[in-house]
Parts: sequence; C-alpha cells; structure tokens
Amino acid sequence: MSPAVVAELRQLAKLSVPIMVSLGAATLIGAVDTVMISPLGTVPLAAAGVTAAVMIVFYSALYGFVSATGVRMAEAEGRDDADRLSDATRTGLLVALVTGLAGTGFMLAARPLLPLIGQPPEVLAVLGGYWTAMAALLVPFTLFYALKGLFDAVGRPWIGVGLAFAAVALNIPANWLLIHGIGPWSGFGLLGAGLASLLSQTASLVLAWIVWRRSPVFARSRRRVRRSTAERRIQWREGATIALGYVGEGGAYAVASLMMGVFGAAALAANQIVTSVSGVLYMVPLGVSMAASIRVGQAVGAAEPARLLPIGRAALALIVGWMTLVMIALLAARGPLSDALSDDPEVVGLAASLFLVVAAMQIADGVQGTMLGAARGLSDNRLPVAITLAAYWIVALPAGWGLGVTLGLGPNGIWIGYGLGLVLAATLVSRRFFGEAARRSGAGGGIT
Repeated sequence: MSPAVVAELRQLAKLSVPIMVSLGAATLIGAVDTVMISPLGTVPLAAAGVTAAVMIVFYSALYGFVSATGVRMAEAEGRDDADRLSDATRTGLLVALVTGLAGTGFMLAARPLLPLIGQPPEVLAVLGGYWTAMAALLVPFTLFYALKGLFDAVGRPWIGVGLAFAAVALNIPANWLLIHGIGPWSGFGLLGAGLASLLSQTASLVLAWIVWRRSPVFARSRRRVRRSTAERRIQWREGATIALGYVGEGGAYAVASLMMGVFGAAALAANQIVTSVSGVLYMVPLGVSMAASIRVGQAVGAAEPARLLPIGRAALALIVGWMTLVMIALLAARGPLSDALSDDPEVVGLAASLFLVVAAMQIADGVQGTMLGAARGLSDNRLPVAITLAAYWIVALPAGWGLGVTLGLGPNGIWIGYGLGLVLAATLVSRRFFGEAARRSGAGGGIT
C-alpha cells in the first residue's frame, strides 16, 4: 500500500468514524422504537416494519438532496472560499426545507395505497397515527442533516455525533412515557413511539441550529451573501440525480421488505428485527461513503486530482475491512438478537435465519455504497445511478421474487436475490469511479 493511500486511509478513518457514529445514533431511534414496540405484540411490530420500509424510500430521496449540499460545502471548503461556503449552506437549507415538506406530503398521500400491495389488514388497522408522526419527522430530519453536512465539510464532525446522541438520549424516556404511559395513564401505544421519534429529531435540529447560528467556528458559513442562481441550479440538479439513485436503492429495499407481507405478519415482524439491526450497521458504509465524497470533493475544490486514486483505494480498503467485521458480528449475535427482540417462536426462528443471509451481503453492500459516495464527490452521478437502478430493479428484485416466491425459498430467497444485485452494483460502480479518477488525474491504473 503506497504512502499516499496510507495517508488517505488515516484521513478517511478520522472523518468517517464520527460520521458513522452520528448516523448510527440517528438509526438507533428506529432500533429503540423496535425494542419498545415489541412488548405490544407481533401486529404493532409488523406495522412499524411496514412504516419503516416505506420511510426508507423517503429518507433515501431526502438524503440525496442533502448529500449534494454536502459535496458543494466540501468543494467550497477545499477552495477556502467563505462566500461559496455561505452560499452553499444557505441554499442547502432552503433545499432541505422544501424537500422535507414535500416528503411529508407524499408519505401522507401514500398511506391509502398500502392495501393495494397486499399488506395484512390487521397491520394496516393499527398503523395510522404512527405513520402520520413518522411522516412529519421528515422535515426536521432533512434540515438536521443539511446542517450536519456543514459540520462534516468544515472538519467538525463530532458536533454531529453529540447532537445525534442527544436525540437518542431523549428518545428512550420519551418512548417509554408515550408508549406505555405513567401511573393511571396507559400511554398512546404504537402512536407514542412515532411521537417520541418526532420529538427527538426536532430537538436535535433545534440544537444544531443554535450551534450553527451562535458558534464562531461556523461564522464563515453565516456570511450574508446573495444566494446565486448557479448554486441553486447545481444543488437541485445534482441533488435530484443523487436522490433518484437513493430512491432506487431505498425503494428496492422497501419493496423487498414489503414482499415479506406475502408470507404473513410473522415474516414482516422478523424482517423488521433484522432490518432494524442491519440498518444501524449500515451506518458504517454510509459513513465511509460520506467521508469519501467529502475528501474527493475537497480534492476537486483544491484542484489536486492526483489525490483521487489514493482516496478511492483507501476507501475501498477501509470498507472491506469494516464490513468483514460487521459480517462476523452478525453471524455471532444473530441468535441472541432474535431472542431479545421477540418472544414469538416463529418470529425468532425466521429472524435468526434472515440474519445469515443479510450477513453474507455486507461486503458487497458496503463497497457499492462507498464507491457511489466517491463518485458523488466527483459530481459524477448519472452513470453510477443508472448502474445501481439497473442492478436493483432489473436483477435484485426479480431474482428475489423468483427465489423467494416462485421457487419457494421463502423470506430467505427474497434477500438472496437482493444480494445478487448488490454484487453487480458493487463491481460496476467501482470500475466507473476508478476509471474516471484515473482519467481526471492523468494516471494509469485503477483499483490496485
């Protein structure tokens, strides 16, 4: 491994660790919901699973827009241009507000469609209030992550960690109170979990806003500059492309999860357990992906193309190492995790089996996400997005349905087919990034 790759590996690790920790903390809100909803029974847990599956689509789209904002901030920071940084920040917050409100509206409008995709009636009967609360959460979520992108871009990622964990710390007692009540009050049940999550995410946004407005560290991003038409156009265009890619991925993941409804409420509940745990673990590749996009964006902004290949190679080495550890951890803990999150023997057995399949997908999932992030730093989005859309929708989902339903492999077959699409996406997106990085830097070679 060359000295340049080793140096970039250190920088990526230094940046990605706080990013993944803060993202993991945010995902823990969903995991806390799962743990605290479980005592309510299989049907409420399945309702949370259906809601989470659809939320992935909206989270994905909104995260795409704030990712584009983060890249623009990183480029401005690489140029050491305070006016550009302030323009990117203010424009990004406007984009986050508009897209967050749109996400809430579309999610509320999507609820009547659930009976049309075969979800169990007993599940649909109990999810209404929880669904509404989680839809409203999309606004503070999007604004918070726009500000978090600023913290990461200017080298203050641990601020995001503290704020994200503050939300988790609030979510735990809020869940307990609002779900189960206190004294003679019996609480709101499933609705309480949604209200607790909304309250926690809003609190973290308020704290992030105060930090941005008051801290001298971010004074350069608060400069009064006129938002440029060019900046708005770039953020909307690149954000829409990245959002399409994330929606393609999140939508495919959601459809794969919703396919579990074919096998009944127990399969939905088991899948919710597995996806809640794996969702927390996915913050590892997402953190490395964000770090890679920031490092690449800073290199582009600083006009240092020779750094591109070392950044890509370091990101690839880092993610393969991380995801190998994640795979081992899932294999070792699948039984205890399944037992801890349900007392229904059928759900426990299905969850333990699904953990095996999800563990096997980890390396490919991490590589494709990380290389997409690296390409995003180059503002090279269209072809990588097209690759992932084809891998998920033309390969993964048909293969999952064929293996799980047509060939009778059940819930495991759905995720095995999904894993095939991940392998294809990881291979092709990696080749695209290294080829483009080599072209821009005028260097030969690729991954090795």
